[in-house]
Amino acid sequence: MIQFSEETLAKVREIVSHYPEGKQKSALLPVLHVAQDTFGGWLDAPVMDYVAGLLQLEPIEVYEVATFYSMFNTKPVGKYLLEVCQTGPCMLNGSDEIITYIREKLGIDAGETTSDGLFTLRPTECLGACGYAPMMQLGKTFREHLTKEKIDRIIAEARLTH
Repeated sequence: MIQFSEETLAKVREIVSHYPEGKQKSALLPVLHVAQDTFGGWLDAPVMDYVAGLLQLEPIEVYEVATFYSMFNTKPVGKYLLEVCQTGPCMLNGSDEIITYIREKLGIDAGETTSDGLFTLRPTECLGACGYAPMMQLGKTFREHLTKEKIDRIIAEARLTH
C-alpha cells in the first residue's frame, strides 16, 4: 500500500498549510516532489492517486501536472538522470554530438536506462543556461560547456560514488 511515513506526512501537511483553505491544489508541485523522492524517484499511477487523495483532487489533475513538467518522472529512471539540453543555443554548440556520445558510451537511447540502473539519458528542452552551452542537468546541478572528456569524467565520478 502506498503511504507516506508519519514524518513525511507531517512535511506534506506543513506544505499544504502555506495555502488558503480550499486551495490545496497549490501545494501539488512541492508534494509531487516529496512523493517522487519518497517512492523511488518516479511517480506511477498509484502514487499519483495517493497524492490526489491527500490533496482532495481528482487523479487526472495530478496526472496532468506530473506529465507536463519534465522534472517529474512517470517511469523508473536511473540513479543518475542525464538531462541534456537540446534547444537552439545548446544545439548550435554541439549538444547533438554530446547526446550521441552519451548514447554510444552508455549503450542506451534517449529515454532509456543502463542495465545496471545507474544512468538514464533524457534530451530536454531549455534549462535556462544558454551561456554555458552545451550543458546538462545532473540531479540538482548543471554541468556546463560539455565536451566528450567532461562526459567521461562525469560518468566516471558517478560510477565511483555509486
